[in-house]
Amino acid sequence: MANALFDALFAPLAARQDDFLILPDGAGLSGAAFLAMVSRQAHALRAAGLGVGDRIAVQAAKSPEALASYGAAVALGAIYLPLNTAYTAEEVAYFLDNATPRIFLCETARRAALEPLANRHGARVMTLDADGGGTLSEAAADQPTTLTPADRGADDLAALLYTSGTTGRSKGAMLTHGNLLSNAEVLAGLWRFTDRDVLLHALPIFHTHGLFVASNISLLTGGRMIFLPGFDLDAMIRLLPRATAMMGVPTFYTRLLDDPRFTGELVRHMRLFISGSAPLLTETHRSFEARTGHRILERYGMTETNMNTSNPYEGERRAGTVGLPLPGVKLRIMAEGAEVRPGETGVIEVHGPNVFKGYWQMPEKTREDLREDGWFITGDVGRADGDGYITIVGRARDLVISGGFNIYPKEVELLLDEQPGVLESAVIGVPHPDFGEAVFAVLVPEKGATLDPEATLAALRDRLARFKLPKAAVVVEALPRNAMGKVQKNLLRNSYRNWFGA
Repeated sequence: MANALFDALFAPLAARQDDFLILPDGAGLSGAAFLAMVSRQAHALRAAGLGVGDRIAVQAAKSPEALASYGAAVALGAIYLPLNTAYTAEEVAYFLDNATPRIFLCETARRAALEPLANRHGARVMTLDADGGGTLSEAAADQPTTLTPADRGADDLAALLYTSGTTGRSKGAMLTHGNLLSNAEVLAGLWRFTDRDVLLHALPIFHTHGLFVASNISLLTGGRMIFLPGFDLDAMIRLLPRATAMMGVPTFYTRLLDDPRFTGELVRHMRLFISGSAPLLTETHRSFEARTGHRILERYGMTETNMNTSNPYEGERRAGTVGLPLPGVKLRIMAEGAEVRPGETGVIEVHGPNVFKGYWQMPEKTREDLREDGWFITGDVGRADGDGYITIVGRARDLVISGGFNIYPKEVELLLDEQPGVLESAVIGVPHPDFGEAVFAVLVPEKGATLDPEATLAALRDRLARFKLPKAAVVVEALPRNAMGKVQKNLLRNSYRNWFGA
C-alpha cells in the first residue's frame, strides 16, 4: 500500500529545484528544499512519539515550517489537527480534551500558558514560531532529508478539522486521504490550475480554504505560491503583478476595492480570482468586474466536505450564486423528507468522495447529520434555479419563525443591502412577547453615510410581506465575524435578545 496523499502532493517536490514558495521578502524556497524540511520534521516528530493514527494539534503562526508540519503528519500517517491561532487557552483545552493529540505544537510565547493543559491531556508540547524557530525546528535540524512514508489508503484519516463552533460545541470532522485528494483533483481540473500558476496565498492555513484548497491544489499541480503570513494590503498590491491566481474571502476583495492603487492595469495579467468561506455581496461582485474586468468565481464548501459547488471557469459566473455541483458531487435540496423543485427552498444535502467520515467522538451527532446512504445534511438552506445554479439562503438554525411564518434572513438582507447608504446587513430572530420571534435587522453604513433605521425599513414595505419586515433595526460600525469572515449571528442574537423585553 502507498500513501495516497503524500505520493500525490509531496513526493513530486523531490524533483523541483524551482521555487515552490515565494516569501514576502522575495526569497524563494524550492520544492526540494521544502520536501527536505517535511522529511526532517517527520523524523523529529516520530522520535517524539508521533505515529500512525496519532493526532498532532498545531496552533502556530503561518510559515513554511507550519505548512511543512502538515506534510510531516501526512508522511507519518498521523492525523493533522490545525487550530485557529486566535483560540484562547480555555478554547484550546476543549480540543486537547476531545482529540487527545500525542503532540501539541504551539508558539514559544504561549508555551507557559498552554503546556499545563497539554500535559493534563497527555500531549507532549513542542514549539514552532512565525520565524521558523522553536523546539521542533531544533529537533529537526540534524534529521535525514529523505523518508519512506507510512502506508495509508484512501479511507484512512488524514485530518481532524473542527467546525467553527459559532452555534454550539465545536465538532471534529474526520477527513480521509481520499476526501482531501479527490477534492484537490476535481478543483485543480475545474479551475484549470497548472505548473505555470503562481497563487497569491494570504489565507490562514488552519482552515480548509487555505490548507486543503489553496495549498493542496498548488502542491498537486506543481505550481508556486506567494506565501504571505496574512492579508496585508500593501503587500497584496505589491505582489499581485507576480501572481496568476488568487483565493480570498470577501473582505479581501472589498479592501482591495477600497484602495485606488487596485486597478484593472494592476491585474490585467491575472487568470483567476476565487472567493469563498463567506457570502460575497452581489455589489462586490459587480464593483470588482467594473474595476478590473474580472468576474470573481464564487464557490461553496464546508468543514465536513471541503468544496461542494463552484461557478464555472468557462461559462456564466452568476453573482449571488455559488454555482453548480462539482463533478462527482451530488447535491439535492430537501424539505419535509422530499426533494424540492427548482426555485423552492430547502436544506442542502450532498453526497460524494469529498464527504467526511463523521464527527470525532460524536456518534449520535454523526447519525443525525450523515445518512446511512452517505448523504450529508449540511444544515445550509438554499435553492437551485432552472439551470442548476445554487443560491445559499442561510443556515437552517438561522431561520426566523415569527407568528408561525418562516422567514429566511437572506431574502430580507438582499433587499436591505440595496438601500442607499447600506453597506451590508444581518437579519436575525430575537424573542418577542407576541410573535415568539421577531425579525430584527443589524445595518452597517457605507463610509461617510448616515443611516436612519426606520427610513431604511420603511423602504421595504412595498417589497416584502408584512410578516417578513424587520420589527426594528440598529446601526453598527461592523458585523462580528469569525476568522474566515463569516458573520457570527449567534453573537448578534445574544446582544439583542432583550430588545423587545420578551
